[in-house]
Amino acid sequence: MRFLLDAHVSGPRVGQRLTSAGHEVRALDQEPALEGLDDDEVLSLAAAEERILVTHNIRDFPAILREWGAAERSHAGVILIYGIDHREFDVMVRGIERCIELYPETVMWRDLAIVVNREFATGS
Repeated sequence: MRFLLDAHVSGPRVGQRLTSAGHEVRALDQEPALEGLDDDEVLSLAAAEERILVTHNIRDFPAILREWGAAERSHAGVILIYGIDHREFDVMVRGIERCIELYPETVMWRDLAIVVNREFATGS
């Protein structure tokens, strides 16, 4: 799978684990040239590169996703991390791994948005 980690998802801590598992990862926190992109531009970048966006921004992205849907704009998938602290790297990675287990083919992610919370990530 190909992922784009939004600014508050740790490239070194989350991205490295995904890379070690065989995934291709870009992380905004590791690319200063991408600093300051607005949310729509982040989703546009992920869509253009056919990457699943992983973000903590549960406040803004649902509205952006609705706008994209209404405009019939397509994306490569979005994982919205909700209720998991930015420093809970293991929980985030487990949640992303569960998403991959449920949707193991890239084509399954087209225009899919999944909310990953603690219960989903830990299976409880």
